[in-house]
Amino acid sequence: MQTILGASGQIGRELALSLKRDFTSDIRLVSRKPQKMNDTDQLVSADLLNADDALRAVEGSSIVYVTVGLPMDTQRWVEQWPVLMRNILQACESHNARLVFFDNTYMYPQTATPQTEETPFQPNGEKGKVRAAIARELMQAMDEGRVDAMICRAPEFYGPGKTQSITNATILDKLKAGKKPTVFLRDDTLRSLIYTPDASRAMALLGNTPDAYGQTWHLPCDDHRLTYRQFIQLASEILQTDSQYKILKRWQLKLAGLLSQQVRDAAELLPRYEVDNIFVSDKFKKRFPEFRVTTFREGLTAVAEETTAR
Repeated sequence: MQTILGASGQIGRELALSLKRDFTSDIRLVSRKPQKMNDTDQLVSADLLNADDALRAVEGSSIVYVTVGLPMDTQRWVEQWPVLMRNILQACESHNARLVFFDNTYMYPQTATPQTEETPFQPNGEKGKVRAAIARELMQAMDEGRVDAMICRAPEFYGPGKTQSITNATILDKLKAGKKPTVFLRDDTLRSLIYTPDASRAMALLGNTPDAYGQTWHLPCDDHRLTYRQFIQLASEILQTDSQYKILKRWQLKLAGLLSQQVRDAAELLPRYEVDNIFVSDKFKKRFPEFRVTTFREGLTAVAEETTAR
């Protein structure tokens, strides 16, 4: 049994499809309101903030994928992520299940220095600090031999379906709706973005590769990085929309934050938009040279085709 905790988000949904296509039909989907992605999926409703629910959700699993997401709410992150990690670790340890943790880059320094698996944690803000803390807790459990686990880390997403990211919300969703996209701070810095189906497909491969455990892996991205100016131009060409957009300056975002808690909660991420964001996934690409990474043109074309189909 391979189990996905947090199966209702786009990463979990794509992961269920990848596992069924390439590895197994014995899949359990766990969330508060899980829905089948494959006919053979087993559904378990659980609240992972409850330790007993976590134990029940993991029971009988050989591999557990953690794709849990929380809203961009700093207080919830600080209060709930440590509880989630503790409950999941205890459940995997109790049931002797391997653990594959899907992580973000909030704990990395928000500078132009290329990010590798060896990049030290230098979080900027409370969300980054809590992500660093739970990653360290997992690595300690790995080092102590309590769980056989790995960390799969990804930069910001873009993609189809229910993909939730700043890029989707401020650019792609607006282009699809015929509205003017917005860019934070600058449009001329290089962005590392991962196509959500690639992230899930790579995680399924890693989870089913025994010698990949005990390590951190950067999931694969298109290394032909684009600025947001180039990204919008390409997306507009493919979606056949106007390529006009607006850049929100720091003072405008600060003003918006006076009225919006969501904007305030995103403020700690702003420095990453002022510099090039270079996320390096060479380790994965060398280990799995046969894995084909989706190009930006291919990914945006898939988003456009999905929009047309709807």
